[in-house]
Amino acid sequence: EHRKSLLMFHNFTSQQFGRVSNVERRWGRKLRTKLNSIAMGYWEPRYAEKFTRSTTVSEEDRQLLLDANPRLNVEVIPNGVDIDKYQPLPLPSENTSPSLLFLGNMGYPPCVDAVLYFCSEIFPLIRQANNAAEFWIVGRDPRPEVLELKDTDVHVTGRVPSVMPYYQKSSICVVPLRAGGGTRLKILEAMALGRPVISTTIGCEGLDIADNENILIADTPAEFAEKTMRLSNDRELYQRLAENGRKLVETDYGWDQITDGLIEVYAKMTETSIAGGK
Repeated sequence: EHRKSLLMFHNFTSQQFGRVSNVERRWGRKLRTKLNSIAMGYWEPRYAEKFTRSTTVSEEDRQLLLDANPRLNVEVIPNGVDIDKYQPLPLPSENTSPSLLFLGNMGYPPCVDAVLYFCSEIFPLIRQANNAAEFWIVGRDPRPEVLELKDTDVHVTGRVPSVMPYYQKSSICVVPLRAGGGTRLKILEAMALGRPVISTTIGCEGLDIADNENILIADTPAEFAEKTMRLSNDRELYQRLAENGRKLVETDYGWDQITDGLIEVYAKMTETSIAGGK
């Protein structure tokens, strides 16, 4: 009996390792991740041939996989968020100092690089404009270099029982990622909660977003700091991004829509099986 099988890629690992190698500061790790990138770039598209179909979380990842192996049958099933559980939070009070939030696994090299980059190159510019600004780094297993960032205005929490109190006390979510792969669940989570997001291009890669409509995108420290201050001072922009972000996840990234897409993939597989008499 010929069985149908599905392989799900939650990211394209060869790309992920390649980007980690680019930002890794230690030569041993840099070399190891580069070799992993090359090995996975060879292995992933070939291993996927063993399966009837594959899914990726974004069109970008789908194209990477197909470029490496055009014989594959690949569909996009995006990441999503529970829009019923994550309801919009009340807007922060006007004229409060910006409280900025980064969420992630703080033992994961791209997240480590993101907060080190933010604290060394972006946050000082924000503090020049508003010396009461605060930055919260929330996530498990912070590396020593992350713990060293702790200051009166930089908070490193480590693992927390719930992220909700940090979303409540923060007005803006920042995603200054320069490496990684897949799509960012934390961006969808923030949007569902009505918290505007400022991200690098890599940070929001794979999501169907639009700069200045439902997110702000900035790839230089000066631009990132400027957009952060603009968002904290422009109430109309803040509300527009919060409302449009919520609409986006309701339309495209709720679990019901994603489940429908996945059921459709399974239906195609079983129809092919029935039609082929297998």
